[in-house]
Amino acid sequence: MKFLDEYQNSDLATKLARRIASRSIKPIRLMEFCGGHTHAIMRHGIRQLVPETVEMRAGPGCPVCVTATTDLDKAIALAWLPNVTITTFGDMMRVPGSYSSLQRTKAEGADVRVVYSTMDAVEIARENPKKSVIFIGIGFETTAPTIAASIIKAQQEGIENFHVLSCLKLTPPVMKTLLDSGEVKLDGIICPGHVSVIIGSRPYEFIPADYGVACVISGFEPIDILLCVSKLVEQIEAGQPKVEIAYRRGVKPQGNRKALELMEEVFQIDGANWRGIGIVPQSGLKINQEYEHFDADKVFSGLLRFARNDKPVREPKGCRCGDVIRGVATPLECHLFGKVCTPEKPVGPCMVSSEGACAAYYQYGSPESSENF
Repeated sequence: MKFLDEYQNSDLATKLARRIASRSIKPIRLMEFCGGHTHAIMRHGIRQLVPETVEMRAGPGCPVCVTATTDLDKAIALAWLPNVTITTFGDMMRVPGSYSSLQRTKAEGADVRVVYSTMDAVEIARENPKKSVIFIGIGFETTAPTIAASIIKAQQEGIENFHVLSCLKLTPPVMKTLLDSGEVKLDGIICPGHVSVIIGSRPYEFIPADYGVACVISGFEPIDILLCVSKLVEQIEAGQPKVEIAYRRGVKPQGNRKALELMEEVFQIDGANWRGIGIVPQSGLKINQEYEHFDADKVFSGLLRFARNDKPVREPKGCRCGDVIRGVATPLECHLFGKVCTPEKPVGPCMVSSEGACAAYYQYGSPESSENF
C-alpha cells in the first residue's frame, strides 16, 4: 500500500494530464458512475486539467440520490407507526419526500435516529425490546454486505424486533439500462471503486463486449482518476474497449468472496425503483424467504397501507435531479440550482447528499474553488 500523498502528487498529475492531452484526439464523453468520484473530480479541478476533447458527466452513483420518492415516503409512513423507531444514515434525514422528510418527521415527534452503522441499529433494537427498530437500507453493493451481516447477527442473537427496509441497488444492471436508453452517448465509464472492491471487475465485461464502451475502475485520489482517464483515452483512441483496473490496491477481478457470500445468503435479486429512471429489472436486493421476518416491507405491509392513506407520490417541481442522475443534464442546467435549491434549502436529493452531483457542483463548481494537490 502506497502512502496517500503519492496519489496526490502534483508533478505526477501534471504528467498524466499532458499524456491525456497528447493522446486525446477526437471528442469523447465519459461518465463517472460514483458520486464519490464526482466530488473528487470537482474538488481537485480534474475537469479543468483534462483537455476540452474529454467531457465528463456525473452518473447515478449516489445511493441517497437514486432512492425513489416512493421509498422515502414509505420510510416516513413507517416512522408514524406505533412503537416504531426508524434508524438511518445522516444524509437521508433531509431528503424531501412527497409531503415531508425524515428530519421533519423527527421534529414532529416520531422516533427517528441517525446511526453510523447497521450494527448501531441492531444495538438499539437489543436495548429497546418493546419497540420495532427499522433500519432504512440504502446503498449499492458496498453497503449490502454490512446490512446482510446485521440481519445474520440479529438472527443469531434472537433480536426479533430488528427490521430492514431494503432499498439496496445493484450497479451493472442500471449501467445496462442507461446504455440501452441511448439518451447519452458514452465512450467510456469510470467504474466505481468501492463497489468494485466487492464485486470485482468481471461483472462489467458485458459493457465493452455488447456496447463497445470502455471501462476502467478507479480509486478516489486525483492520481487514480487521472490514470483512469488516461487508460480510457488510450482504449477509445485505439478502438479497443475493455475492462481495466486502475485501482489494484483495492480491487481484484473476482471481488470479495466473503462479502458476496453474505449478500447471497440474505438477499435475492429483484427489480428496484431508481429516481429519474424507474423500475430497473434485476437491479435491487430484497430480503429472501429465510430471513423475511426481518423484512420491514412484509412485516408492516398491512399497517403501511393504512398509514399512507393512498396519497399520491409528488416530485419536487422544477427539480432536474432525475436528469442529472441519468447524465442527461449537468447541475448547472437546472434552473433551480444555486438559487432556489441550495445545501441550506435543498429541493432535491442531489443537493442534500454528500455524494450528490449538485452538492459537488455547488461546493466546487468553479476552477477557483478547486483544491490544489
